[in-house]
Amino acid sequence: MPSTPTAPDAAASERAQQPALVRVERFETPELAHVAEIVLDRPEAMNAVSTAMARAIAAATAQVAADESVRCVVLTSSHGKAFCVGADLKERNSFTDADLMAQRPVARAAYGGVLGLPVPAIAAVDGFALGGGFELALSCDVVVAGEGATVGLPEVGVGVIPGGGGTQLLVRRVGWSRAARAIFSAARMPAREAFELGAVDEVVPTGSARDRALELAATIAANSPVGLRSAKRAMRLGADVDLAAGLEIEDACWRATAFSGDRREGVAAFAEKRRPVWPGR
Repeated sequence: MPSTPTAPDAAASERAQQPALVRVERFETPELAHVAEIVLDRPEAMNAVSTAMARAIAAATAQVAADESVRCVVLTSSHGKAFCVGADLKERNSFTDADLMAQRPVARAAYGGVLGLPVPAIAAVDGFALGGGFELALSCDVVVAGEGATVGLPEVGVGVIPGGGGTQLLVRRVGWSRAARAIFSAARMPAREAFELGAVDEVVPTGSARDRALELAATIAANSPVGLRSAKRAMRLGADVDLAAGLEIEDACWRATAFSGDRREGVAAFAEKRRPVWPGR
């Protein structure tokens, strides 16, 4: 499947001459027209999350979240051997306690920006995804990993804890005891082990995680944008409540979808045996 981003305009070319840290790419091919790719682009530091990069991640996710034409997001890396190695410890080493406290809301906004994307999000992980890097992936709905990927939450080994959602997201993915073993041991896991644990969802040949993620994104993006957003909202809001409350959340999201133009178009397209043209409202 072609996956060449659209050519930048002159203003974008001028901006590209400066370090972007994070890029948002869109595509010309019909299959990917409603897919946004957020590219972690600090290759010289293996995408270590500095304060500046955290701000860039937050800005990119806010941009994508506000774009109603986006139906699915793929989070990727421009570095062939690293998705993201976590917090920039070189920068952190120079911090005072006051600096660290001042950075905290910036970091939380970055991870929260990925977690809060209103449409399905897929992480394409090749190479290292450690600490905050793995937390960025866990903040997505689906994690596709290359066979050679290495993931883990090693923070307790450097005197901190996972602070980008890892203590919460991994428990929700794999259960308490499995998450406890992974976090308390600071283990680095090869992709297959992470898949068996349930921490990643699919393992593909090394170097092909992005291609597979875009293929899956194209399949997702062919569906109703109203349906996708409502389904994700229902799943996220209902994940940590009792069943009765969850069913009420589902009903509210169903009502928001059932009386939309997408529902009317979906039913008409089915009856007429054609592909739907989603109005997105």
